Amino acid sequence: MRARLWVVLALQVALFFLALFLNAALGAVSIPLSTLLHLLAQRFFDLPGIPSVPAYIPTILFDLRLPHTVLMALTGMALSISGAAYQGLFRNPLAGPYLIGVASGAGLGAVVALSLFWPTRLLGMYAVPAAAFVGALLTVLAVYTLARVNGHLPAETLILAGVALSALTSAVTSFLMLRSRGEVRRALAYLLGGAPMAGWEPVLAMFPYALIGIGALLLAGHALNVLQFGEEQAHQLGLPVEPAKRWILLAASLTTAAAVAFAGIIGFLGLMVPHVVRRLWGEDYRRLLPLSALNGATALLLCDLVARIALRPQSLPIGIVTALVGAPFFLWILRQTKRQTLGLGGEG
Repeated sequence: MRARLWVVLALQVALFFLALFLNAALGAVSIPLSTLLHLLAQRFFDLPGIPSVPAYIPTILFDLRLPHTVLMALTGMALSISGAAYQGLFRNPLAGPYLIGVASGAGLGAVVALSLFWPTRLLGMYAVPAAAFVGALLTVLAVYTLARVNGHLPAETLILAGVALSALTSAVTSFLMLRSRGEVRRALAYLLGGAPMAGWEPVLAMFPYALIGIGALLLAGHALNVLQFGEEQAHQLGLPVEPAKRWILLAASLTTAAAVAFAGIIGFLGLMVPHVVRRLWGEDYRRLLPLSALNGATALLLCDLVARIALRPQSLPIGIVTALVGAPFFLWILRQTKRQTLGLGGEG
């Protein structure tokens, strides 16, 4: 059994690196894999160049394609690990950054920052995830307060509260965009998961937020395992429940905000990936969290690849691709949850 798990892990790691290379190689202008490898070796190991390669190919690869690939990988990691953390924190398989409105709240905060100043320099970019974090945190606190019933968090009230808050924040976001002038209208692409900012600057601006958030969540695996027994039992087992919940909530909201701030609102990824990983690896959050991050990066890279080559040379917002895949997946999970609930209550 252990050997089989190691084989599955090796395949997942290999698929991640394959997705990285494909995402860097394919697009409106495709770069042969051999050329890609040679250019990378030339850049990092100072090997001789390829005389036959046009001068614009290295520019596309190192100034556009590679930073976009790294941004998508970081975003996939952030959304998937935060989705797994929300599901564990709320003990609800339907929780996720998109469905409970956290992504929309982060989007509202980011658009507020964008309406004040569109970031073109690195220092200005740090204001965007900070505003997105405030929006995400306020939204998740509101959803948690509205959905909690007699100390429990039913799936139905969680979804209803998330949908209501998501609709409210989306309406305010739309109002701000209609009232705005100039470049903030580019936020429309951002809200569809368009990742409108190119180059290495958004990657560098997002990285510290994502690193802190993902690192904090990776340390929360044991706490999430204990919380699955219920808050009272977790307290009896010695877990400081309220500090642990605040730690996880803040870390997941920061991680979501970092992703939304620079990649836009990308739906359903934080719901899908943890479910797939859970089926492969089980319920232990010490494995579930890092493997969700790994497979989330792979999944978003592949979705981004589809978005960029489906209508080549034009590209689709990646949020459209994840919604087309994620909406049927969500309905399947909802059906499974309903069947499990009926089974617990008896069918006869």
